[in-house]
Amino acid sequence: MEEKEILRQLKTSFFQLYGEGEVRIFFAPGRVNLIGEHTDYNGGHVFPCALTIGTYAAVRLREDRRVRFSSMNLQAGEITEVSLEEAFEAKTGDWTNYPKGVFWAFEEAGHKIESGMDLLYYGNIPAGSGLSSSASLEVLTGLVLKEMLGLKEVSQQDLAVLGQKAECDFVGMKCGIMDQFASAMGKKDAAIFLETNKMEFDYLPLALEQAKIVITNSLVKHELASSEYNVRRQECEQAVRFLNKELKIQTLGQLTCEQFEEKKHLIPDEIIQKRAKHAVYENQRTIQAVEALKKKDIEAFGRLMNASHISLRDDYAVSCPEIDVLTELAWKISGVQGSRITGGGFGGCTVSIVKDEAIDTFQKEISKAYEEKYGKVPEFYIVSAGEGAHEIVND
Repeated sequence: MEEKEILRQLKTSFFQLYGEGEVRIFFAPGRVNLIGEHTDYNGGHVFPCALTIGTYAAVRLREDRRVRFSSMNLQAGEITEVSLEEAFEAKTGDWTNYPKGVFWAFEEAGHKIESGMDLLYYGNIPAGSGLSSSASLEVLTGLVLKEMLGLKEVSQQDLAVLGQKAECDFVGMKCGIMDQFASAMGKKDAAIFLETNKMEFDYLPLALEQAKIVITNSLVKHELASSEYNVRRQECEQAVRFLNKELKIQTLGQLTCEQFEEKKHLIPDEIIQKRAKHAVYENQRTIQAVEALKKKDIEAFGRLMNASHISLRDDYAVSCPEIDVLTELAWKISGVQGSRITGGGFGGCTVSIVKDEAIDTFQKEISKAYEEKYGKVPEFYIVSAGEGAHEIVND
């Protein structure tokens, strides 16, 4: 569905649910991470870009302190209504925890919410795909609060931080900052090279030289909050404690590969050592990949993507058989410069850089082989980098 039609349906549905009247519409994108996976909460570098798919919200202020949430992606006409006080406290275990968590995070940060509102959401990010539908929803809700309540002191970067706080401390998924940062701070035709330890970043043009970014959806949905994602974070924190018998570091992202190899014996547990190895080496791969892109060496960038996947599969153990099949199929196709799992893992999507002339072959060969093995056809998205969270006006 094209954006014009999404906006038309969003307004029509909003008026059916909440009545006619003035309405404002906002958008926050999903993201794809090109390289730098599970490095954000390890104080390392990431290299995501915002997408042109994401989450929309139609919003109207109320004169009381009631908040009504609804989503076009769920059963039509289903509304969750709470007081502001309940929005700050209630955890109902459903999708509204994400926007409620943002309401709570704003209050915790001292941004007072004194007015209720009616909200209707619509997302066109495939559920469970690892393209950050939850971060998109959080950043979008933050933007709604900022703009509808006139909270001029809240910056775009604050939207990322508050969204992350909502997911970590309200929803309970101990994520890093990357997903929310990409959704809030994305820029058209550019990726973000972010050093998460210092929150320093640069925009780099995505000049891929007659190639495109292709996302392949395995159709294996992941549930990060109930998976081993939080366990990985705990394992990395444990690795830091072991290393600090001789070092003084806060995160694994502070180490070079050489420093890690010299001190890895301090980590007695083989599994934890492998987790730490991934975090350290992936951070260095990300730095090297960005240097390769600056030199327009897409082949080198692709080799680093492939190495990233192998590390995520073998050392970090966050892949799955279906994703491994997709990457191994991609690596065999002429014109594929790199392919890897993207997102938190345990399902979701791969991201590949594919030369223009190979895109049709890529889709046909992978579809055929994947369907033969798993009885389903993967979905493909040829994507470009889009803008970060913003209000949609003059539609």
